[in-house]
Order: sequence, then C-alpha cells, then structure tokens
Amino acid sequence: MAKVKQRQKEIRNKKKKLSPFNDYWTKANYLILSIGFLLLLLGYFLMAQGPWDSFLSVSVSPIILLIAYIVIIPIAILYRKKNKENKQSNVPSQN
Repeated sequence: MAKVKQRQKEIRNKKKKLSPFNDYWTKANYLILSIGFLLLLLGYFLMAQGPWDSFLSVSVSPIILLIAYIVIIPIAILYRKKNKENKQSNVPSQN
C-alpha cells in the first residue's frame, strides 16, 4: 500500500516538472534556427560543387557557413520577444 502511494506521488511530481524551454523557445526561434540549418546545407552543398579551387568552393560557401554559424544560429538561441508586461513593470510610475 505504501509503495502504491509513493508511486502516485512520483507520478504527480513528474507532471509538475516543466521544461524551461517551453516558455523561451517560440515559433520565431525555431524559424530562425531552421533558416540557419538551411544556410548550412546550402554552404556545404556549394562547397561540394565543381573542383576544389572553384570560386564557389573557396569564396562563397565559407562566407555562407560563417554567416550561418556565427550570426544566424546564435540569434536563434538568444532571440527573445519582449512582452508588454515586462515593459510596464520596468517603467517607474510618474507621480
């Protein structure tokens, strides 16, 4: 009997634990991240085209890969939409 009650408590505790990413990651974050992955695929695809010393392999694809790795993916991780509630609570009252 005690084991059953303990197990029921464990099940209830598991339901209460939510991931912090549920609040943070929005559709915009996933959209930006998918754009970053598409740019990565494009960069590696262009790198594989033509001979090793072609203009696409040496110049264009590394630039696209750098943009994806250094700009787009960190933006996807760090982007957070500002809420109106946060703005109102941070503004001091003007009395």
